[in-house]
Amino acid sequence: MQKLKYLLLPALFLFSQSIYCQFTIQGRIVDSASGEPLSGASVYCQNTTLGTVTNKEGHFSLSLKSGGYDLVISFTGYQTQQVRISQSQPVIPDILLIKEDKSLGEVIIRSSNEVKDGWEKYGSFFIDHFIGTTPFSRQTQLENPEVLKFFLLKKSNKLRVLATEPLRIRNEALGYQLIYQLDSFVYAYNNDISTYRGFCLFSELEGTDSLRAIWTANREKNYLGSKLHFMRSYYDSTLSEDGFVIALQDLKFKNKFNPISNPYDTSYYGALDSTQQIEIWFPRKASITYQRQKPEPEYLQQLKLPADVPIQISYVDLTDAIAIRENGYYYEQSAWINQGYWGWKNLADLLPYDYLP
Repeated sequence: MQKLKYLLLPALFLFSQSIYCQFTIQGRIVDSASGEPLSGASVYCQNTTLGTVTNKEGHFSLSLKSGGYDLVISFTGYQTQQVRISQSQPVIPDILLIKEDKSLGEVIIRSSNEVKDGWEKYGSFFIDHFIGTTPFSRQTQLENPEVLKFFLLKKSNKLRVLATEPLRIRNEALGYQLIYQLDSFVYAYNNDISTYRGFCLFSELEGTDSLRAIWTANREKNYLGSKLHFMRSYYDSTLSEDGFVIALQDLKFKNKFNPISNPYDTSYYGALDSTQQIEIWFPRKASITYQRQKPEPEYLQQLKLPADVPIQISYVDLTDAIAIRENGYYYEQSAWINQGYWGWKNLADLLPYDYLP
């Protein structure tokens, strides 16, 4: 994706408030070598509660609301596949799964610097940077820590964490069970930045009426001012009405940020009616302020900020333009780098893309 094209892209139209229409996606999962159907393969949309399994013939069908989705297909003994799907292609070609080369994984593990007793040494550090240190993190538990492997990369001064099985995470604050297939987690000691990649499927926890009421309230509170809220507001052209302000870093004074008077200017924003998505680009670091909610006291305490900070401030670096769909899902997710308030929030505060307040 080329950045410059967004600087010249005319805003063909402004989206009105999203209306979520229903559509169905169908397909078949087969072995790449034999062409035989794979029965019981897991098929789900990344970071949603929307999933199913294939039948005896390898077929699956999923009903979805309009928006952006990456389909994740996993099956024991095979490499996980990710496929972008769209409403314009309800029947997708056969998805071919490739068998894992177990010997390659064993060589990687044997030749790397695995930390003995890694969980005891780095477990709490990993939890803080992966699940988080927010109030909700105290009610979020990793149920199978024994599947984690820790590697200390001394030359690059990094900690890498892999998982031999999907992680099972129970979030009692928001009422979700998460199955997270961790691709990798890397923490760089030189710049204090952690990054992780993986595939996540949410499911609703069962609970009493009073518990469900608490979960509903927690989800709504967590949604307001979140990155998901911001993406949907940008798509719907309601940033100001929803309490968001975008500012760009000053060219001369790096600690100064100048508000963008029109975030829908074609320098930052383009709308494509053919794909029902918007594309945004910030030429340098941006601050995104949510003005209708104070930061959590724990955030201010942990970062040693004044207790009377009235707004939530996040900082974003875009390494490339990103495309946003009406459900808030955005493509090129690795191009978006969080710092500040959003950077403080991790898996314990994550809402699925099919969440509606």
